[in-house]
This record gives sequence, structure tokens and C-alpha cells, in this order.
Amino acid sequence: MIKRLIFFAAIIFAAQNLTAKNNEVRGVLDSDIDSLYTLVNFSDLEGLYYASETPNLKVYFHDSLSNLNVFFDGQKTNYLANDTLVIAELKRGDHVLSVANGLNGAEKVEIAKNLKIKARPPFIKNDAVVFGLLMIVLYFVFRTSSSNRSYLKKFYRIVPALLLCYFIPAILNSVGLISSEESNLYYIASRYLLPASLILLCLSIDIPAIKRLGSKAIIMFFAATLGIVVGGPVALWCVSLISPEVLEGDIWRGLSTVAGSWIGGGANQTAMKEIYEAPDQLFSAMIVVDVFIANVFMSVLLFGTGMNDKLNRFFKADDSAIEALKKKMEDFQASVSKVTSFNDLVNMMGITFFLVGLAHFLSGYIAPWIKKGLNAMDNTAADLMVSFGSGFFWLVVFSTIFGVILSFTKFRKFEGVGASKFGSLFLYVLVATIGMKMDIMELIANWGVFKYLLLIGLIWISIHALFLFIVAKLIRAPFFFVAVGSQANVGGAASAPIVASAFSPSLAPVGVLLAVLGYAVGTFGAIMCTFLMQWLSQG
Repeated sequence: MIKRLIFFAAIIFAAQNLTAKNNEVRGVLDSDIDSLYTLVNFSDLEGLYYASETPNLKVYFHDSLSNLNVFFDGQKTNYLANDTLVIAELKRGDHVLSVANGLNGAEKVEIAKNLKIKARPPFIKNDAVVFGLLMIVLYFVFRTSSSNRSYLKKFYRIVPALLLCYFIPAILNSVGLISSEESNLYYIASRYLLPASLILLCLSIDIPAIKRLGSKAIIMFFAATLGIVVGGPVALWCVSLISPEVLEGDIWRGLSTVAGSWIGGGANQTAMKEIYEAPDQLFSAMIVVDVFIANVFMSVLLFGTGMNDKLNRFFKADDSAIEALKKKMEDFQASVSKVTSFNDLVNMMGITFFLVGLAHFLSGYIAPWIKKGLNAMDNTAADLMVSFGSGFFWLVVFSTIFGVILSFTKFRKFEGVGASKFGSLFLYVLVATIGMKMDIMELIANWGVFKYLLLIGLIWISIHALFLFIVAKLIRAPFFFVAVGSQANVGGAASAPIVASAFSPSLAPVGVLLAVLGYAVGTFGAIMCTFLMQWLSQG
């Protein structure tokens, strides 16, 4: 028995010595230790793995990949794809295993597989249970926010209810109770509830009243864009003073994808990855930085809604046009309000979700048609207009158009049976699912990798905020325009109406309209920002 234990311990010790520290990849040629590893074909490698279930992966390659170099997390190893490789003791987070040729006059060959590593499976995997948990979180937040207890009133004057609807699911995800990777709730909320919310919030829109808001909304939107364009290279330069290596290699390529995301959205982010050929591992790290920084900043803006009056006094802003729009919407709601019948709800939801389906149908035809046309164009021109080939972009556009069209018809009176209330509820569900995507523990686990990238992101978003505050002070713009102008860039169609509705549900359409503008200009602004970062890195 003792001999067996010693033999087994020797095998483990040998296996550990054959795998490198810090997640390097080593070739393992001893087939006697297969039982210690999960055997995976390279072509099937991509996906989510849990360290508690699969602490080590043994990867083998098909013959067509022979004699190709193996890279792990962007670092070249000493092995070729002929070998069987072991990936041991992976840290929580995103990793990339790729193979490529030496490029000595040969045609470029590169295949990458992305791995997501988490410590253990979530305690709750069933989406029905997760949805119930998110809904009880919403119940708890709004139950306490409407309480007459003095300490709760003081708390919610400082911390908006919407902020808690976001942060509590983030905590539940971070501690492993639920997991966004195991859930389809965000996809359902963003593809079905968000379009329905846009229609319901826009069907009572007052276009003339929005026009009377003036040019300050557009000015603040472009101030936010300029803050991101300038903020990227300035943040990179500041961090280079304490860590010069950030100017080396491909960091600027990865940061280009953050610029695309923060000025437009996911489609713009993907476009920047393709334009500047950001490595897969770096791209994965930038997604984490993007999501974390953007969500934290959205939390700051939501926190600011609780101090709206104080901030408006600081800006010396006249928000009478905003208040007039809110008052007009409240008066309209009161004038059409009635006891809601079952037929009223069926009629409203029937038309709403028919239009959601129609938006999906049209975007499913138009987006591929445009994408096909872009593929036939010059690469540079196609990359600049990549947003127009995104199905989600057209889903948002058509949903907004349908809502605006309804505002000119008798269906505008659906506001009397709770259209904006249902639209707001759908938005709050979306907020909770967005919160699920934030993993604080992953950030802590990969702190050594992300600390300088996060520092760049924090300085970058701070410069963005500084631009907003300076311009708002100069033109005396209300904080509403600051918050919505920012999120129309950084957050897009999912976040801009959320922040706008934190002021009032009647203002959500303003966020939607500005977010659509963000999609249109995103890639152009991101290219300007990337040019400056590239010049700083290579100049």
C-alpha cells in the first residue's frame, strides 16, 4: 500500500514538474497518467471549464495541425501541435490556446480556442430558479425603497434603487450562487424584453417636446465621445510613466476594442478587433476591463441620480425643459388612465410582441444583406460601417421606429393601461441580468494581469467624465444630459434608457435615440482614438 502511495505521489510530482507555473503549457508524453487529466480534442476545446471538476486538461491535435507552433495566453511555448499537451492549474478567467505556423514565407495559419475557467459550477443552474431569484431581488429593492422607515428613506436618497438592482445580482454571480455563463437570461432580456421595452416606452413619446430639450443633449453626447477619443491615449501615456511596458507589444490593439465598445457597442468592438488584429487573449482581457469599468461607471451615474438637484445647482443648469417633458407625460398618463381590463393587457402585449417579432424578422433579413454588401466592399470602408451589419443594431432601430410610429396613432393611449410601467419593469429585469455578467472574484484572481489595464481603464473613464463635467459646466447642461450622453456612448442601447428612466420613465426614449447615434459614429471615433494610441506606442 505504501509503495503504491509513493508511486502515485511520484507521478503527481513528475506531472507537476512537466507543467509550468503561471499557466504555461508543457508536453506530456507519459500515457500512464491519463487518468489524472481530462482528455480533450483541440477542435472541441473552446468553452467553459470548472477547476473543481477539470483541474487539468490534456489536449491532443488532429493531423492537419502538425508542425504548428503552440501559443498559450499569447506566449509561444516550446512545443508543436504534434505533441499532446497538458494545461494544468488554470487560474480563474479567460485563456487562449492557439496554434500557428512560423510564417517563413508560408501562408498564415492561425487557429485559436478560447477557454473560460471558473472555480466551480454555480449553486443554481436552473434558469427558472435564477429568474425567480432575480425577481425576488427586485421585489426586495422596491419593497424597501417605498418603505416609510426614516433610515431606509435616507439610504435610498443616496443609493438609487436601480443601482441595487444591478449590484445585488453581481454579488450573487461573484460568490458563485448563480452564473451568467450558465444562464440564457441576459440573451432573453436583451433580445425580447429590451425591444418590447423600447416599443412600450416610445409609444407615448412626445417628439415636439423632445425637440424643445434643445441642442444640449447632442452637445453632451459628442462631449462624451470626445472624452473617450482623448482619454484613451492620455490614460495609456499616464500608466506608461510607471509601467513603460504598456507601450510595448499589442496593448494599443487591445485598447482599440475598448474604444469601439465605449463609443458604439459590441459590433463596433468586434470591428476594431478585426481592423487592428487584436490578439485573442488580449481581446478577452479587454472585454473584462470593458465590462468592469463600464458597469462601475454606470453605477456612479446611477448614484448621481440621487443627487440630481445638487448637481444641477453646481452646473447652474436650467432643467425646466426636462421637467416640462416629465410633467406633460404625467398629465397625459393621468388623462388616459383607466381601470385596466384583461382585454386591454392582451391588446397591448399582443401588438407589442408582434412588433418585436417583426423587428426580429426584418433585422434577420436586412443585417445579412448589408453584411454581404460590406464583404464585397473595400475592407477599410466595410470595417467603418460594420455596425450596420449587426442584427442587434437593426433590432434596436426597428423597435424604436415602431414605438415612435405608435405614438402618432390611437395606440398611444396604451399609456393609460400601464405601457411605460411594463416597459420599465422589462428594463429592470434587463438591469438584473446585466448585473449577473459582472464577476468581482475573477478580477481579484487575475489582478496581476489586469491591474495596469484596469488602471488605464479607470483613468480613461475619468477623463471621459471630466470632459462631460467641464462641457456641462460651460453650457449649463442638466445632469440628465451628462448621464444619458455618457451611457449612449459607453453603455449603448441597453444602458442609456436604463439611466434615463432612473430620472423618469418618460425620459427613456431620449436615451434610446442617442444610443442609436452612438452605434452610427462608434467605429469612426474609435479609429481616431486608436490612431493616437498607436502613435504613442510606436512613435
